[in-house]
Amino acid sequence: MSIEWIKDGEQVLAVIIPFDYNPSKTEFITPLDYKQQLGFIVYESGESITPHLHIPMNRNLIGTSEVLFIKSGKVKVDLYTKDKKLVATRTLNQGDIILLVSGGHGFRMLKDTIMLEVKQGPYIGVEEKERFNS
Repeated sequence: MSIEWIKDGEQVLAVIIPFDYNPSKTEFITPLDYKQQLGFIVYESGESITPHLHIPMNRNLIGTSEVLFIKSGKVKVDLYTKDKKLVATRTLNQGDIILLVSGGHGFRMLKDTIMLEVKQGPYIGVEEKERFNS
């Protein structure tokens, strides 16, 4: 299967990477201006990564993006514009990955589900979210 870019016009709301997407070489999916970099690093047996440290640097980001990995279960995700208009609904299964880029989102669990979430942190509480009814 292929990567799906869900958009509202030119604005990307989300990127869905199905569990069976397997690139044959290293590829970065996100453009350089995204708040999070998402890519696949592909190595052959016997290759290695030289030990290294990351140099501290300031990064200025506005907003929060999230990456969710569906470890187990089944989820429906609703994707909204920044004006809270529903654009798309997709079903995510075990092993799928979604990058939430912009707009709003909501989830409905179709099975018992465990998701791994990666985002800029730390989470500061409910005051960083605007909840709305669909």
